[in-house]
Amino acid sequence: MSVLLLRLAGPMQSWGTRSRFSNRDTGPEPSRSGVVGLLCAALGRPREKPLDDFRPLRMAVRVDREGRLMRDYHTAQQVRRADTAKTPQETVLSDRFYLADADFLVGLQGGDTAFLAELVTALHAPEWQLCLGRKAFVPSLPVCEGIAGGELDAVMTTYPWRKRSSPDKPDGRLRFVVEGTPETGEPRPDVPLSFVSRDRRFAVRYVSTAFHDAPLPLLEPDQETPPCS
Repeated sequence: MSVLLLRLAGPMQSWGTRSRFSNRDTGPEPSRSGVVGLLCAALGRPREKPLDDFRPLRMAVRVDREGRLMRDYHTAQQVRRADTAKTPQETVLSDRFYLADADFLVGLQGGDTAFLAELVTALHAPEWQLCLGRKAFVPSLPVCEGIAGGELDAVMTTYPWRKRSSPDKPDGRLRFVVEGTPETGEPRPDVPLSFVSRDRRFAVRYVSTAFHDAPLPLLEPDQETPPCS
């Protein structure tokens, strides 16, 4: 089995799944819809194209750094309306939440191995800008960690972790969020079926959360992560 590994690290990230109008939320880790959207940007895939090749992929997230939840009081003027016949709104106020200085390792396994290889190629030379949930939130490190051999759970728990000078968890335990079954997980309605603005649809997946010791040896910030096979 093969696992595509993504490193999602940056000054700001936002992975909202329940955003409505003036309140823009973020989850504590990347959503499946956000990750698929990032990969579609790398491929240069328009919104109206099908997403069937992503459906077989099983996703897991390892939280290497939790980050801090931040709130931005946002003011926008002369905002255009969906109905162009109406005059623009003078001022729109909103609360926008995001994660500051977070670092995630995302693993994807399943489907066609050739498709994973296509994603690696696209991530190294993306067609469109890659962002961490919002267009203004760009990655601070290369996103693609490559492809590793093995089962998803084993790869995620053993892949080297870059030790921080001030780690969030002094005991070295990391949080893992892994897709499972309805019997073992909680529902997350963030599986994209369509990104078309007028027909945005999402299915439900189930995830479970666990804590495991950080993999050893822990890498210092100035050391490079060994390349995937």
